Amino acid sequence: MSTDNIITFKPKFLCSAIGSLPYENADAAADFILSILKDGAPIWPQLSKLGLNEQMEIQYSEGIPSAVIDREKGRMFIDTASDYSEKFAEFYETYMTAMDPESGNGDCEAMSISEDFSKGIYAVERALKKRGEKIPWFKVQTTGPCSFALTIVDENKRAIFYNEEFRDVIVKALAMKCRWQIQKFKSYAKNIICFIDEPILSAFGSSTYISVKREDVVNLLKEVVDAIHADGALAGTHCCGNTEWSILVDAGVDIINVDAFNYGETISMYPDAIKKLFARGGMIAWGAVPTSKEIRNQSVETLAVRLQKVMDILSSKGIDEKQIAEQALITPSCGTGSMDLEDARRVFETTAELSRFMKHKYKFN
Repeated sequence: MSTDNIITFKPKFLCSAIGSLPYENADAAADFILSILKDGAPIWPQLSKLGLNEQMEIQYSEGIPSAVIDREKGRMFIDTASDYSEKFAEFYETYMTAMDPESGNGDCEAMSISEDFSKGIYAVERALKKRGEKIPWFKVQTTGPCSFALTIVDENKRAIFYNEEFRDVIVKALAMKCRWQIQKFKSYAKNIICFIDEPILSAFGSSTYISVKREDVVNLLKEVVDAIHADGALAGTHCCGNTEWSILVDAGVDIINVDAFNYGETISMYPDAIKKLFARGGMIAWGAVPTSKEIRNQSVETLAVRLQKVMDILSSKGIDEKQIAEQALITPSCGTGSMDLEDARRVFETTAELSRFMKHKYKFN
């Protein structure tokens, strides 16, 4: 797949998806995904309708020291008031045993996600195990360290991002959760993509997060990206909005997933960064299929025209059209967890159809 850090794989409009779906039956969700995305990179579904444990940050909270789930109030916070020295010592010992560059054994089972917190992981695993042969591609996902740490607060309702001790623990725990997922699905897929979902980056630079430094964001992402690469997977980042896209390139991300339906032209504001991404074999995952009721008003043909327009804008910045096409994936613009089931199913079906349409248009079949 890669040589000397240059990725040689060309996705050529390979289809995949963002994590969430509105199913309440995990096995039904798994069967649907593996059927619809059979020619792309299927995912495991995040099933937020199943309750608190499957919410975006809480789903990845197991094993994080001092994480408290308040089920009465339906939220999670980090308890920094109690003595956490012993918990930290235990966590770092576990981390170093697995992740130390020289002596680590790479075993990230200590940061596993149990079936109580993800019915979807285990439903897809069961379905893939029945097949008895590896599929070409599979995609896993983890809430990114910035979104996690800026969303989850301490007992005083201060974002845990601003507590450097806990921020470091969180990024390391999430890095291990990425590697655990990659290791779990290596038995069932020849190649793995791991997305770092960072919706909060759409607010980067706003007055709300004016104190969040670019350097910190790059370093946090890079630590997770490096962990993903350590297990031979491709690292992607999803941001469902506009952001400073060069941050992701500087963090070493392989795949930038942009909401191309609503913000596709924003990627062309960073031509130098995209040239740098493409030069090392990186890719853009075009979130070309809307994840709202707007899906009812769209066809594959109208979405293809819209996608081509934003690709042409990028091409006008001095980037070869063929390269843009060869290094492109197709996804929905965001997750579908809050949608009606029928609309969500249509999003996935349209994503697969648009992938086939674009492959045919560029003669990649």
